[in-house]
Amino acid sequence: MVNIPASLHLPRWRTLTLLAVLLAPLLLPLHYMAERYYREQLAEQNRQTLDLYVANLLGTLGRYEVLPDMLGDMPALRASLADPADPASQAAANQLLERIRQRSGADVIYLMRADGYSQAASNWQQADSFIGQDFSFRPYFQEAMQDRPGRFFGLGTTSRKRGYYFAAPVRDGQEIIGVVVVKVDLDEPEKLWGNTPEQLLVTDSFGVVILTSNDEWRFRASQPISAAQQAVIARNLPYPPGSLKPLTISGKEWLIQERTLDTIGWTARILAPRELLERQVRTVLYVGGASLLALLLLLAVMTLRRRHYLERIALDARAKRDLELNVQERTQDLQTLNQRLQQEVHEREQAQRELMRAQDEVVQAGKLSALGTMSASISHELNQPLAAIRSYAENAATLLDHNRIDDARGNLKLIGELTTRMANIISHLKAYARGARRAPESVVLQDALEDALSLLAARRRGMNVELIRDVPDAPLWVQAGETRLRQIINNLLTNALDALIEKGPPRRLWLIASQDEKGVTLILRDNGPGFSAEALARAHEPFFTTKATTQGLGLGLAICDTLLRALGGHLHLSNHHEGGAEVRLHLQRGKPGVAPVPQEEMRG
Repeated sequence: MVNIPASLHLPRWRTLTLLAVLLAPLLLPLHYMAERYYREQLAEQNRQTLDLYVANLLGTLGRYEVLPDMLGDMPALRASLADPADPASQAAANQLLERIRQRSGADVIYLMRADGYSQAASNWQQADSFIGQDFSFRPYFQEAMQDRPGRFFGLGTTSRKRGYYFAAPVRDGQEIIGVVVVKVDLDEPEKLWGNTPEQLLVTDSFGVVILTSNDEWRFRASQPISAAQQAVIARNLPYPPGSLKPLTISGKEWLIQERTLDTIGWTARILAPRELLERQVRTVLYVGGASLLALLLLLAVMTLRRRHYLERIALDARAKRDLELNVQERTQDLQTLNQRLQQEVHEREQAQRELMRAQDEVVQAGKLSALGTMSASISHELNQPLAAIRSYAENAATLLDHNRIDDARGNLKLIGELTTRMANIISHLKAYARGARRAPESVVLQDALEDALSLLAARRRGMNVELIRDVPDAPLWVQAGETRLRQIINNLLTNALDALIEKGPPRRLWLIASQDEKGVTLILRDNGPGFSAEALARAHEPFFTTKATTQGLGLGLAICDTLLRALGGHLHLSNHHEGGAEVRLHLQRGKPGVAPVPQEEMRG
């Protein structure tokens, strides 16, 4: 008989527990290194963000810094100051300042006489016009009258809007006869910050918060204000009455970085919640603890396997000695080994089945991805007809309430046509998915254009977009599917209206059509912000978009490009030299007078 050593039966958990206690202190240096690393990462990220914001803010102000000096040399302004009572010279000065304000993007530009009263202003037609207002108490006027550049931040006494003021003297020879003032709106630089956990804070020379991403901090004092400073504030009125409540920012709650704007005496700060750092450090500690636990479990498994291995050796030795004495025990041992072999075979078969199931899941994931792309395309293309159907249905209900049966019947007819169009769009997408070819048609470009414009007419009028058309009266026959062509034009007009949302009035949209021996060209142009360099490079890619996720999927231009190439045409994107985006559709000429083929698709 072979005896198994008693030490093999002793529990190992006591050893593992002791090892865990010895390894646990390793989490302390891990905590220190993780906190230091993520603190540096967060600080570098916030530094770059703060540098970009400061550069944008200084760039915004720098664009208007020299404008007052340039305006001071204009004869129309000097003429108005020379004869303040002349209505003609005053009107000319008002119109000049209004044109310059529109071109420069400034908030307000106004001309002040030497007595501090406003003689002319770009907002002369508005109810809160600056004309006749006394601004002599403002520091920028006093500095300009002393032949120094006028600089001042404050809340407008008339408009109640924040702004940064640039002022310069107007001379008649060596004599200063007035002051030109340019007010810059500071709301836009503040809105650029967006909705992020980090908070923005810009304070002026008094320590008062003038720009911030937190509305509750605006016009609060981040430091004590002396009596002398309070007297200056009371004299210049840069802030709303009753503001300047103390603002206390705890370093225990925020990681603070600041940048001093020496040119204007401001200080910009970015405040990151400490929770951002602590959350990442906790994640590292969780991973480290899980790794330590996995190591301990691995050691436990290895210990148990070693113990099992030693037991097997002892049992094998005992079996060999008892083999000649007891055949039955030997047979039992063989059966035990056979059962273990069967178990291993079973485990291998199970592993093979798991592998095959995993492969099936990968194939299914690919199918779901393709289905998702097609669903996104259908959703993108059906949004406009669905919106029109809803509008016509609501109008029909209203018309029925007023017993306008014929008008309601017309709306229901339009709903039927839009439903047919939606069916055609779905048919096109299904044919595209299974590789079907498009049947050639000859259609009239003007009909497709008028139909697309009617779908968007309500939105265009609501946005006050001026439509400028240069389309021949004679039909322009092109080779294209009627529904596909309307789909393309509708997508491009929708994109143009989306771009014009970002621009203030006036909003304009040009439609220009022409034909030559090469084909028919349709130009859609707007006076919006135009395409960025990245948009021009990637506009044909599916799911690329510069809009918010709630406004678009990035499929419109990709679908238009695919449909046009299938029709033998192509799409060209560019920026017009006078500003705004320009889209050119190049189509092949169709045969005049040929009716459209009823079936849009043919099987390949």
